[in-house]
Amino acid sequence: MKRFIQGESREQVALLPECLDDYIGQDNPVRIVDAFVEELDLLSLGFGGADPAPTGRPAYHPGVLLKLYIYGYLNRIQSSRRLEREAQRNVELMWLTGRLAPDFKTIADFRHDNGSGIRNVCRRFIGLCRELKLFTQAIVAIDGSEFKAVNSRDRNVTPAKIDARQRQIEQSIQRYLDALETADRTQPADVEAKTERLQDKIRTLRAQMRQLDETQEQLKKLPDGQISTTDTDTDARSMVSQAKGSGLVGYNVQTAVDAKHHLIVAHEVTNIGNDRAQLSKMAKAAREAMDTKKLQAFADRGYFNGTELKACEDAGITAFVPKPMTLRRRTVEHVFGTLKHWMGSTHFLTKTLAHVGTEMSLHVLAYNLKRVVAILGIKKTMKAVRLVGA
Repeated sequence: MKRFIQGESREQVALLPECLDDYIGQDNPVRIVDAFVEELDLLSLGFGGADPAPTGRPAYHPGVLLKLYIYGYLNRIQSSRRLEREAQRNVELMWLTGRLAPDFKTIADFRHDNGSGIRNVCRRFIGLCRELKLFTQAIVAIDGSEFKAVNSRDRNVTPAKIDARQRQIEQSIQRYLDALETADRTQPADVEAKTERLQDKIRTLRAQMRQLDETQEQLKKLPDGQISTTDTDTDARSMVSQAKGSGLVGYNVQTAVDAKHHLIVAHEVTNIGNDRAQLSKMAKAAREAMDTKKLQAFADRGYFNGTELKACEDAGITAFVPKPMTLRRRTVEHVFGTLKHWMGSTHFLTKTLAHVGTEMSLHVLAYNLKRVVAILGIKKTMKAVRLVGA
């Protein structure tokens, strides 16, 4: 081991151990997370547990768990079990939480129970961006993209899938009936046992056929004509992914992105598979978030709808659909690509529309925070977040 840089012995005792703060540089983004959360009025934002009960076992302060989640989503650590492990070994998280290490269930319950508060924090940071004059152009690009849900394609049922499965069952029943007829003619020694097995299979298939008929009747009562047959995520829907040219079970995430700095000014998670009825709603949400009277909104051909365009015009919003393709793609596709890269192959980890919306707000908050740091730098961003509670 000569001529190599040598590490210290694991048994070496430090007479003057370093302070934990010495491990975190002054330009470390984790300090921005700490300062931002410390300035928030969590009680008014809707977080449970911000005002502790006088009796019973003390709970973790919601600020600690919020810091944990913001750090996690900034660093692609969205799972509550992974956050539990990181809190026990990650020096930055030790500094951020004061060496507290909540268990994974406490971490998961916080995200599950504080959806409204988390979404309000996301909106508060967008308000901070507005106060920093980052939305001066009043131009946004609006688009939607499909994100995968926890649910699988096999658990999502549509009329077309039922028809295909029923055809398969009918073919299987006919094969077994033909086999029964052959067995009756040949009269082999084990014909009785073989006949009983075939009849059992036919009964099972006919029971499946009756169940599919019942599901088909349920679908007729649903506006979108599809249903999830599992309790994992009943709100997820089958959607066509233009990027892959195939379908996926998930959600359609709508975003309005600022054209100058590519900040997400408004977002909404829907389970509607197309964008035709989303333009005016997203444009109005963007205008409100940017606090401007006039707004230009660019969208693609999927948003072309006379009623929606008229609603934008009545609201004083100038909508451009569908010709300007190059400005819109450069602005919004970058955002979707970044978010999906951070999320990994699974995209959402939570279930149902409400909780997926909470998770998306954490992703948007983390994305916007990184963008602001890239635009302003660490020092200016640190100074800005200290004004949040003012």
